[in-house]
Amino acid sequence: MSGTDIAFFLLALAAIAGGVTMLQLTNVVHMVVALVMTFLGIAGLYVLLSAEFVAVVQVLIYSGAITIIMLFAIMLTRHHRDEKERQTTGGVWHKAVAAISVIAFGLAVYFGIRRLDFGADGSALAGDNVKTIGKLLYSYYTIPFEIVSVILLVALIGAIVLAKKDGKEAGDK
Repeated sequence: MSGTDIAFFLLALAAIAGGVTMLQLTNVVHMVVALVMTFLGIAGLYVLLSAEFVAVVQVLIYSGAITIIMLFAIMLTRHHRDEKERQTTGGVWHKAVAAISVIAFGLAVYFGIRRLDFGADGSALAGDNVKTIGKLLYSYYTIPFEIVSVILLVALIGAIVLAKKDGKEAGDK
């Protein structure tokens, strides 16, 4: 087993463990931290695939911006800390079934990959894929890039307006 294989299995394990941990937690902030672990594991997998640009975008957009948006959403909404309103994750049996399912899925994927034949090696990747993406993004795809940024800005302003309306209605009652 080469170093790349070991790195792949460790990063895949981190991504899967983050996802499963997120499903098992009840505190929303802890869930966001587990989701960040998943995002970082996936970014590491992109680096192994020689897609450095996608890995950096994964870290900046998902691990950074989306996580901050989720934390702002948590802060803008009302959460009750009463014990009777807390949800449980199903206890020991639920966690045991989840662990067995994850292990079974991992073994199925492992044995499926071991028998898989990828054939001949593909063509070599371009050495400067980030430079190529940058040239395309800021020359040929400039207008769609700017349109997406305006749409995201409008969505952010709409979310703030909706949050302010909910706050005013709660204060009126």
